[in-house]
Amino acid sequence: MGIALGGAVGAKTGLLVYADGDIPRLLQRVGSADGDRTAAMMRRLYPGCEIEECEGATLWDGVYPPKGTAYAASWPGVEVIGDQRVMIDLPSQLPEYLVSASAGRRLVLHAMHSVVDWLAFAVWEDGRLIRSLSLSPDSGVMENIGEPLPFELPYWAGNRPADIVPWPGEEEEPYPLPFHPLELGEDALRALCGFIQEGRPEPDDVDADGIKLHGFHMRDRHGPDLAEQEAELCRAVEAMPPPRVYTLGPDGSLIERDGL
Repeated sequence: MGIALGGAVGAKTGLLVYADGDIPRLLQRVGSADGDRTAAMMRRLYPGCEIEECEGATLWDGVYPPKGTAYAASWPGVEVIGDQRVMIDLPSQLPEYLVSASAGRRLVLHAMHSVVDWLAFAVWEDGRLIRSLSLSPDSGVMENIGEPLPFELPYWAGNRPADIVPWPGEEEEPYPLPFHPLELGEDALRALCGFIQEGRPEPDDVDADGIKLHGFHMRDRHGPDLAEQEAELCRAVEAMPPPRVYTLGPDGSLIERDGL
């Protein structure tokens, strides 16, 4: 299929935001989040987890925390959680207890992963799902509920096609989607939450790097502990073949390099 250029090549998010109104406007006004208030929110939203406070992060780099860790902040009117566990293929199946916590409020889920060009986002109003989209070039459109939001329209109209560089020795094939998911993902993040992960910031963007989040180690009381999960990951990595490394040639083609 080749490589799609122009997307946010390093963007990864697993983000939930609860808000009493317009999220970008609310995030523009926040100060330091109270630690006790934030910890109480996490205990309320994760009743099946053991929660231990740890070092925090900023909103910019806290939207994709390490596995087993969540970054969060609670202010009057808006609450933010970065957690890999909300990166689900079907946002409409977000656990009900997380959705029900948004009664009377807006809830936004934003998730994307640059390795597989996957994007998912969803918006609930007062607990009612009004829009959900999940798609990747390998799996196609996995979920498409509700009418497209205004920031989506140029993509669906074909005005933002993905650029493709074919793999060496392969002919260029049409990209299986009408646009690059990560490009739409950045526009979705800005429109719904007020900031971006990659690309050129705009004057009105939220200063995500200036917003501090508290850190929490999260462990399912009935699941494997973090050491067991890390050991399993190490075994999987050791079983992988050596990586293949490519660079762009003068004509824009991909050239395989020897070694790293």
